[in-house]
Amino acid sequence: MDEFGIIATYFAPLAGDGAFGLKDDAALLPARPGQDLVITTDTITEGVDFFAFDPSADIARKALRVNLSDLAAKGAAPAHYLLNLSLPHTITPDWLAGFAAGLAQDQQEFGISLLGGDTGATDGPLTIAVTAFGFVPQGKMVRRNGARIGDAVYVTGTIGDSGGGLAIFKREKHTLNDADRNALIARYRVPQPPVGFAEGLRAIAHASVDVSDGLIADLGHVASASGVRLVVEGERVPLSQPLRTLWGDHALSRAVAAGDDYQIAFTAPPGLEGPFTQIGRVEAGEGVGLIVDGKAVNVARPGYRHF
Repeated sequence: MDEFGIIATYFAPLAGDGAFGLKDDAALLPARPGQDLVITTDTITEGVDFFAFDPSADIARKALRVNLSDLAAKGAAPAHYLLNLSLPHTITPDWLAGFAAGLAQDQQEFGISLLGGDTGATDGPLTIAVTAFGFVPQGKMVRRNGARIGDAVYVTGTIGDSGGGLAIFKREKHTLNDADRNALIARYRVPQPPVGFAEGLRAIAHASVDVSDGLIADLGHVASASGVRLVVEGERVPLSQPLRTLWGDHALSRAVAAGDDYQIAFTAPPGLEGPFTQIGRVEAGEGVGLIVDGKAVNVARPGYRHF
């Protein structure tokens, strides 16, 4: 099947208004009065971000969700996406059908649609690039540079679960039961970004970042952009029980550096309650510090590095 057959069979059914059935040179995205358009893009690659043996539906959902995480961290509601595929010659119709089914599942869950993209062949690994579009009330996007001295630091969800799932795939020894093992693997394969929290985030956050490269590393971006120091209190960092069982005494140090969490870390006034955990504070200075029982802890590798 050639490129146009692949598009017509698997991706045209996913096209939304303005995509013209994926039969034109470009899509049309009408402006929304009183709204700013927020745009983000991410690429995932076989052997780096997912395994060749992962179900294609899960790969599709991960490709989408790593982008939806960025939008949520900016307080934006997702709307549309572009999809670029570099497909090895070994890809089968069954694989493509599963991939399209995964996209359809998440389109329905998050209320988004496909606008277009590009499909080509490659002799290298399977590579998927998604560009996602969302909307936020004008002037209300939450940036990284607004953290204030006296703010508290918060994070949604739990940290490190995806890293635990990856460790299991790398045959790290463990004593987990099947349910806990599968829970960590599921978090690696299909992230759970808090997309529904975007509106609530806008109402309270001074600065925000999605946790993709590791909690400490990503908070470092907020510290640098805001000209402040962030202090993380290790006892407060939310870790799941399966992860604590897997990594034991090393759970905290490994979790804060593991990455691939796709949760939201943000700063806001202290003492807030909601679908998040207060894990630290903002003070004068620079960088990010991790303390446990009042003592500084060195994190040798604070996060994932792409190069």
